[in-house]
Amino acid sequence: MHAFIGIGFCSNDHLAVLPFIPMDTKVRMLSHRIMGGGPAANATAGAAALGLDAAFVGTVGDDADGEMILRDFRAQGVDISMMKVRPGATSAIAYLWIEEKTGNRSCAWTREGLDELTADEINPEAIASAKILHVDGHNAAGAIAAAKVAREAGVLVNYDAGTHRDGMEELLGLADLMICSEEFILKLTGLKDAEAAVRQVWAKYRPKVCGATMGVRGSMAFDGKDFVRCPAFKVEKVVDTTGCGDLFHAGFAIRYLETQDLLACQQFGAAVSAIKCRGLSGRPPSAPTRAEVEEFLRAGHEVQPV
Repeated sequence: MHAFIGIGFCSNDHLAVLPFIPMDTKVRMLSHRIMGGGPAANATAGAAALGLDAAFVGTVGDDADGEMILRDFRAQGVDISMMKVRPGATSAIAYLWIEEKTGNRSCAWTREGLDELTADEINPEAIASAKILHVDGHNAAGAIAAAKVAREAGVLVNYDAGTHRDGMEELLGLADLMICSEEFILKLTGLKDAEAAVRQVWAKYRPKVCGATMGVRGSMAFDGKDFVRCPAFKVEKVVDTTGCGDLFHAGFAIRYLETQDLLACQQFGAAVSAIKCRGLSGRPPSAPTRAEVEEFLRAGHEVQPV
């Protein structure tokens, strides 16, 4: 039985640290690494680092990139027995340019030529026995089928709503924890104020929690009763912001299983993100262990001004 099952996008990420992000010019890389990536994939590897029995469900090709994606998952303690390998297909890749001074990054990705999960490729028994089902909107048919099973079985459905894509409307209606990026929720509602957007989306879909992540400005969450804002933690040296949101979602959901205290969930997720910022990519070893998060929270780190 897996406590945390992620369904969504997984890729090989080419991470290039640069003195500046170029436009119509050339720049020499300060460093370059190839590591596993993808929103739900990062969250799942992050959950494993935090001590949960985790599995990922997605698709890869039978190429060298696919082999590396699967190898990374295994090394990070993620079960891949439910992954689907597409013969003759090309695995997803992403290119990330990371600015050395700030850790900010730009990302370009593709999964062209790789068929997504179908509804009948989901293992209902595995989903029904989990504690958290985490989806990122990719592999929509499979994610929707899994979310329906999860809701019926009382499994917490955690939706990282970051990008508008096909199938998102149905997933929004199936989510228990619906933490959106600020950009996503403002586009969804057509509003200019994130708090108003969160309240409106909660009223429409009635999840257990609706919220928004806002980068260095922290997060907000609403459960129909309490509206809580939580600042982000200050990080002395940000190496890379890749995966910060992915790991916030994992941390929030895991803490929600333990306490429905919104501020505690947000603070835990913020700590996971802050520690991750100190390293490259959204995967271990940049993704922290539970002990590292708890020590970070005990240390009383400064927060960003709101």
